[in-house]
Amino acid sequence: MRSGRTEVQVRAGIEDDLKALTDLYNHYVRETPVTFDTEPFTPEERRPWLLSHPEDGPYPLRVATDAESQEILGYATSSPYRAKPAYGTSVETTVYVAPHAGRRGIGTLLYTALFEALAGQDLHRAYAAVAQPNEASARLHERFGFRHVGTYREVGRKFGRYWDVAWYEKPL
Repeated sequence: MRSGRTEVQVRAGIEDDLKALTDLYNHYVRETPVTFDTEPFTPEERRPWLLSHPEDGPYPLRVATDAESQEILGYATSSPYRAKPAYGTSVETTVYVAPHAGRRGIGTLLYTALFEALAGQDLHRAYAAVAQPNEASARLHERFGFRHVGTYREVGRKFGRYWDVAWYEKPL
């Protein structure tokens, strides 16, 4: 698939991706309110997260790479929405794109691959939490059929201020 000037491949995430995925996520931990984690992770601390996303099943990890350099340009996952059994047919989805790779359609490629992987699973709804403001993420989710269902006001504190989180849902 082409994205901007670069050929991009989307594939399942593997253990060898752990350091690069951790580095990408840590950028968002350190520099943005996009995630409410406040301390960067080591790859070993992120290993359980990686292992919670097997190639098959309702919680896949999809990784976008530059076809030539194999640099990781972003990733998308689904995760359990909540731990209680009745939530088992709901997932929370997320996508992270490397800061230098934004506005090239990589989020779209990743979500396309993620929702293809989720097709046929025993799932009913997908949910996404978007820290505000984040117009690019809101547009991406709406493009994939998510609709805004509500906003938690000042639900998280990071960088010395409170942030709102908009919630989106999509039938699967």
